[in-house]
Amino acid sequence: MSGEELKRTALYDAHAAAGAKLVEFGGWEMPLAYEAGTVAEHRACREGAVVFDVSHLGTVAVRGHQAFDSLQEALTNDLNKIEPGRAQYTHLLDLDGSVLDDIIIWWRAEGVFDVMPNASNTSRVVSAIGGEDVTATRSVLAIQGPEARRLLAAISPVAANVKRFNVAEVIVDGIEMVVAGTGYTGEDGVEIAVPNEVAPELFERLLASGIQPAGLGARDTLRLEAGLPLHGHELGAGISPLQARLGWVVGWSKPIFRGRDALLAEKATGPRRLLAGIRGTGRQPLRDGAPIIAGGVEVGTTTSGNFSPMLGVGIALGFLDAGSGVEVGDGVEVEVRGRRVAAEIVALPFWPPRS
Repeated sequence: MSGEELKRTALYDAHAAAGAKLVEFGGWEMPLAYEAGTVAEHRACREGAVVFDVSHLGTVAVRGHQAFDSLQEALTNDLNKIEPGRAQYTHLLDLDGSVLDDIIIWWRAEGVFDVMPNASNTSRVVSAIGGEDVTATRSVLAIQGPEARRLLAAISPVAANVKRFNVAEVIVDGIEMVVAGTGYTGEDGVEIAVPNEVAPELFERLLASGIQPAGLGARDTLRLEAGLPLHGHELGAGISPLQARLGWVVGWSKPIFRGRDALLAEKATGPRRLLAGIRGTGRQPLRDGAPIIAGGVEVGTTTSGNFSPMLGVGIALGFLDAGSGVEVGDGVEVEVRGRRVAAEIVALPFWPPRS
């Protein structure tokens, strides 16, 4: 981020003390990985429990008797499907139906919403929905993995028992926490928002409980294995929820939301391309921006790619032209750095494997 000072979360010193490799991400100086490395952190999340500092993500506080209506009219999903004490995944669209941001809403209480956009999109979300950007006042820790709840229970049984896509306000040793059963890894777990001044203490207590720290490298490979989209890759300018196979995030019966007309038109004609999973046949990592080739013809482009630590092969997400005729089970090639790599179109998620 040339010419601008990078932001740091309240846990910066704790990351440095834990041996993290710190890198620029979205204007923030964030841990890419710790001494164990990305692959070990990835496996720890799949088999045990890890904690991510995700304080770089935004929080927009939307409050008052008009809060529900303003969110309902701006965002795609239907808040009538949930109630206070629940969380919901939703999209903010441009007028052409493409995804300006994908968002989690924490509906804490009547008239009290925390809207969680991607870090670089916070200002545009505020412009669309109103509210107050309170990102700088709080830290968010994501505790993820099959052992996450058991280990977290040593600190707070109440926080550990917040169910998937539920939200609760919890007090632990005088510390006020907002806990949501959400995450971005494909594993069970929770995300906890706390005031900045107590975040380092909570982080140390989580590590002392046996939860391993993990950085953005593992966060990306985990979400890729789980087939979860990343804004700027599987979502963004020119990409609609329908193209990303996320039509379920749209409240089609709502009379109004931003981008509705364009999305209804696309639904009527069918999207011109669709997101697919691509699994390599060998250990060569697949990369984003690579041509997908079938029968000697380019039929699409990858949007994210890497090596899967759990499967031991290269994997990618990418868009296939709707008229290509390529389906799940078909063999393709992915051109990686001038070399064609054999692969197959597969159903998502990559992990856990379908039986």
